[in-house]
Amino acid sequence: MPSISALYSIQEVSQHSSSDDCWIIIDGKVYDLTSYLDEHPGGDDIIVTATGRDATDDFEDAGHSKDARELMEKFYIGLLDTSSSDSLKLETNQVDSYATRVQTLTKQYWKAPVAVIGISMVLGWVYLRKK
Repeated sequence: MPSISALYSIQEVSQHSSSDDCWIIIDGKVYDLTSYLDEHPGGDDIIVTATGRDATDDFEDAGHSKDARELMEKFYIGLLDTSSSDSLKLETNQVDSYATRVQTLTKQYWKAPVAVIGISMVLGWVYLRKK
């Protein structure tokens, strides 16, 4: 007997886009990965940047194993409702949202590489000066 799946609009899924409430769409299926974030081998940042949207391409590009695909079924909560007219509008907003997230992450993490380069230059200068 086939099970009945809940239908979620892309609008509903987009409201679950944080590390505390992490829904993702892969191949038209909706998954709640909130409880899996700490266990993900690639780190939680990768999943969090893809939440609230269709991440099928990201998932496929990562080359997940058969075991990973089987594990996903544990987090399956329903299907994406494709009959909604909001789908096209939201996909455009999702691209903007993803770009905004990348910019935010870039702004947060620029200091570490600059510090490493700066310290390396100072140490190199001190070393060459002593020679």
